[in-house]
Amino acid sequence: MARRRSPLRLRFALALALAVIVALLVGIWLGGHPSVLPSPLTGGFFESRGNPLVDTVLNRLTSQYYRPLNRSQLIDQGLAGMVASLHDPYSHYFSASEYRSFMNVTDPHVSGIGVDINPTPRGLRVVDVFPGSPAARAGLHRGDLIVRVGSTALAGRSVGYSSSLIKGRAGTKVTLTILRDGSARVITVVRANVQVPVTAERLVSYHGVRIGYLELTSFTQGSGDELRQQVRKALEQHARALILDLRENGGGLLEEGVNVASIFIADGTIVTTDGRSQPRQVYLALGNAIAPRIPLVVLVDRGTASAAEIVTAALQDRGRAKVVGTHTYGKGVFQEIEPLPGGGALDITVGEYFTPSGRNLGGGGVREGAGITPNVYASDNPNTSVDEALNVAERTVTAEVR
Repeated sequence: MARRRSPLRLRFALALALAVIVALLVGIWLGGHPSVLPSPLTGGFFESRGNPLVDTVLNRLTSQYYRPLNRSQLIDQGLAGMVASLHDPYSHYFSASEYRSFMNVTDPHVSGIGVDINPTPRGLRVVDVFPGSPAARAGLHRGDLIVRVGSTALAGRSVGYSSSLIKGRAGTKVTLTILRDGSARVITVVRANVQVPVTAERLVSYHGVRIGYLELTSFTQGSGDELRQQVRKALEQHARALILDLRENGGGLLEEGVNVASIFIADGTIVTTDGRSQPRQVYLALGNAIAPRIPLVVLVDRGTASAAEIVTAALQDRGRAKVVGTHTYGKGVFQEIEPLPGGGALDITVGEYFTPSGRNLGGGGVREGAGITPNVYASDNPNTSVDEALNVAERTVTAEVR
């Protein structure tokens, strides 16, 4: 989920204010008959008064439907349906409560249930349950498929959106519908403070060569600085090569992606973004690389997406690292979150991104593409105790040591 924050557009605001004033004056000049105004001005002039058709439907439903209805919930559901009609798996409307939960995704130290998941077309597959976590106490197992959170089905939903529904304030409950051995069951989990670092580092040895193994699970706020500390630690322990494991990393904040790539790339382009309503923007390395020359391999798989793909592609295009693994997810667009009155938010696709060589990794628009082709193909067999892909990465990076 590569996202960036929306800049304040002063000129746009001034132009909009001027347009409203012009619409008002022209409407008065036409004798109080704004129906003859050009449609763009008519819409802008009357939108603030409410849409008569929408108001009529809402009033009729809330006053005459056979059972009581909540007007705010109807509006939320209507707005969500409007965004869903785009058939864009990355765009969502969040109600106020959903937005509060979603924002927790960008904080690695938030309340949750303590599971590691992989996205599937039907929902979220549990690949790990942290010992002593709320999920473990509630009886979740590795291999369970979470298909529903509360009343919301997860089929076809993005991993970021689905995860945001599960996370929440400590002490609150979340109801999960899971599939296990072909049978559905409902489990209620009480969320708690589960602090899971987004980075991990250890030294491994391959044929006597010390390798710093670095794992990054998401591009959340501050994750780039955390990884930088881990890289510095590996270098201080005399690592002669590095492996950056981005498997199952679904992305996150675009700025953190640039920060991570800048650990290994001293200067030049990291990624370029381009949108219909936004100028083309080139993101450059931040200029404070601490490991610009040490041999590096990036380990990827199908779950490597968005900001993780941006980093991988930058390192590959710039000749800074070899990529080991399988084809990545293939997402070529990015989103922006726009807070709305009342506490909700729009999270919508606003543009595409391009690697330093000009590649777009998607399949055109919001469709999945081919992703990144690894320099060395390797896959892990989950049924064995050995990480076969990591072994290939170790062999590959050791061959680069001089």
